[in-house]
Amino acid sequence: MDYIKGILKKIIFESNNGYVVALFRVKDSSLDEFINRTITITGYFHELSIDDSYIMNGEIVENPKYGKQFNVTSYDRDIPTGKDGLIEFLSGGLFKGVGEKTAKQIVDTLGEDTLKLIEEDYSNLLLVPGLKESKAKSIHETLIKYNESYNTIIYLNDIGFNTNDALKIYNEFKDKTKDIIDENVYLITDFISEINFLKIEKIRKNLNIKDDDKNRIIYLIEYVIKNYLFNTGDTYFYPKDIYEEVIKYLSFDFSLDDLEIYLDELIELNKIILKDNKYYLFEYYFAEDNISNFICYLSNKRANIRKLDKEIENLELHFGITYNEMQKKAIRESVTTNFNIISGGPGTGKTTIIKAILELYKRVNHYNHLDMLAKVMLLAPTGRAAKRMSESSGFKSSTIHRFLKWNKDTDTFMVNEENKSNVEFLIIDEVSMIDTLLLNNLLLGLNRNVNIVMIGDYNQLESVAPGKVLKDLIDSDMLNVTFLNELYRQEENSYIATLAKEIRENNLDEDFTLKKDDYNFIECTKDNLLEYTKKLVLKAIEKGYTSQDIQVLAPMYKGVNGIDNLNVMLEEVFNPNDKPSIKHYDTIYKVDDKVLKLENDPDNNVFNGDIGYITKIEDDEVHINFDGTVVIYKYKDLSTIKHAYAISIHKSQGSEFNLVIIPIISSYRIMLYKKLIYTGITRAKHSLTIVGEKSAFTYAVSNNNSYERRTGLKDRIIDIVTNA
Repeated sequence: MDYIKGILKKIIFESNNGYVVALFRVKDSSLDEFINRTITITGYFHELSIDDSYIMNGEIVENPKYGKQFNVTSYDRDIPTGKDGLIEFLSGGLFKGVGEKTAKQIVDTLGEDTLKLIEEDYSNLLLVPGLKESKAKSIHETLIKYNESYNTIIYLNDIGFNTNDALKIYNEFKDKTKDIIDENVYLITDFISEINFLKIEKIRKNLNIKDDDKNRIIYLIEYVIKNYLFNTGDTYFYPKDIYEEVIKYLSFDFSLDDLEIYLDELIELNKIILKDNKYYLFEYYFAEDNISNFICYLSNKRANIRKLDKEIENLELHFGITYNEMQKKAIRESVTTNFNIISGGPGTGKTTIIKAILELYKRVNHYNHLDMLAKVMLLAPTGRAAKRMSESSGFKSSTIHRFLKWNKDTDTFMVNEENKSNVEFLIIDEVSMIDTLLLNNLLLGLNRNVNIVMIGDYNQLESVAPGKVLKDLIDSDMLNVTFLNELYRQEENSYIATLAKEIRENNLDEDFTLKKDDYNFIECTKDNLLEYTKKLVLKAIEKGYTSQDIQVLAPMYKGVNGIDNLNVMLEEVFNPNDKPSIKHYDTIYKVDDKVLKLENDPDNNVFNGDIGYITKIEDDEVHINFDGTVVIYKYKDLSTIKHAYAISIHKSQGSEFNLVIIPIISSYRIMLYKKLIYTGITRAKHSLTIVGEKSAFTYAVSNNNSYERRTGLKDRIIDIVTNA
């Protein structure tokens, strides 16, 4: 590792998380070419001061645009020595009211040990002629604080934390940092979500934490519980569910009885709750409790609106539509009861219902357009779903995270129980995608007089995170639910909506392989699946379809016919020419590539599941256009994107595509089940092609044996209503 020693001259860029680009004047270095030159440095830092001296450790990186830069991995303050160095440090701006004249007087009086003497006792400064006690105390306190924060960062580096994590830890605990680590280093994981048990595990031996340390075992169990719940989608667990995973980390005998003793410890710490012999993480128990109470309360609030049937007749005239009885019920109850669920598959008129509800709410409340903008909001879990909702309804919409003003750095919402939204009417689409904790955070940010309409497809996949909110709410059979079953989005010789209905009702037609205007089934085997998929895409391109229209949806990432390999093949089809590119590990991204965002980025209004196109690659910067929002990513950020020519069916939720191609073969068998296939085909707006094996498809649509998540929300709602 190389080093540079010199003076920080200018900070060019500084992010909220401590990432800095700066100019540095090098006085000494292991790299002779940099001596007496000003160079660019990059890295994570804490409280850098202009004109202070530092020693930076790191390596040279070559930036095509900016030339050679020094990437800093660790650093240390270069403590000033000698009379001139001490005077320069004291008069450099850190110490308020200390200029060069005062600094010279201090150094002349205290000598080479000036800084040590100041830090030991402010009264040493009173030896300086004319220096007041108030200023002496100020200089002493500033130096203490300066050394304390810096030394803490160095200490955290020394025990194994990288500078980025060290900054997060210090910013959270300040002068209590060392006390926290001495008491129980695992406490850090309670406050900083990016630092989990495994990160502490990597450094624990530097702190002499033994394998059987009580705190280690407690936080290990909590870590395993969180992983178990995320992987299964459950909101509660039993000891036997996590036991095998816990003992993988332990080098000594640890029985199921021992585990239950530690679970009691976690109960004492208010980290988990035992209810009806089921163990919950505190946040999931609280979430299900709050959701059930809030929704049951809303369900009992009703409004008596006169001449409502006449208003609905007027809506039919206004929109030129005749609503069926179930649609009328959904429209009516959305404005008369404060909580309603509308469930239906593709083509059943959910978009039509949203427009009708908005117009009816406007009319019965005598609102104008500005009133509606202030009091009504349309929400969806993903950016694409929110945009689609807005385009179809003509009304403003937002993602739930953006509505709640999510702070990515702290993983908190600014709209919360202490700072509630004043919105009075909410329509929430794609509710099947909403997990337990997200719904709870949404409800915490709402007043209890709000009117909520939830819209979703009962038969679609559940959320990625724990819970099965929509299913539990409907299955409780205690809430206001309207099912839309009649197909409307149906043209002659069309089949997509019909196929979805057949799958939903377990009544697949024997002729499902016959070609229709909007549907085709192409038979092939696993050996020629890639070839057939490529031919289908090329044929679609010949017909004028673009990569924006065409979406390949597959059940699995790995394997010869997995999503990753499909993307390699499809990039050659959609974007074959030599263009500016950047390599990130084994993946090469080019200008015009179609990419998928893998995590929420609310600051840029881009969210998990959004699809964009690379518009520019320059140096280590990648410009991506997400439906008109251009975001610039650095090389280090590229782990948050993937190619999107083929994506998983899970990631496609909340989206619609003009032409969908779904490969289905027996080698996907572990992921072939009804809800997954149903969700995939309902993403097709105008055209659907299934390519693969008939037997694999029929197996998938008949396989109801997907894992049934264990949650407590349904029972909680039943208890509240029956005991009211």
